Amino acid sequence: MITNHKLDRRARRKRGIRKKIRGTPQRPRLSVYRSLKHIYAQIIDDTTGRTLVSASTLDKEVSAAGRKVDVSRAVGQLLAQRAVAAGISAVAFDRNGFLYHGRVRALADGARDAGLQF
Repeated sequence: MITNHKLDRRARRKRGIRKKIRGTPQRPRLSVYRSLKHIYAQIIDDTTGRTLVSASTLDKEVSAAGRKVDVSRAVGQLLAQRAVAAGISAVAFDRNGFLYHGRVRALADGARDAGLQF
């Protein structure tokens, strides 16, 4: 049987991160998912299991033209604007097993620039 070792390593990193990070009503969790084409981010309250705010490259407010890193930064800024409008100022960053590099880092920097604290 052939296994995808890359996915196994990501799943292991994800388990380690999720052991330590938990979203509360005062400080919800900002979860990031990165696919080959798109990037998705959502702010989650784990006590109720509800998504409070979300943004992705599929949103109409984000122009998908340009470099993926620049588009990811725009998604982070859009997410932060929506979060501030919803009364959320501080979050716990959950990189979801992805390395803090490239598009994931650009999204985090964009969210910080627009006013989220983490």
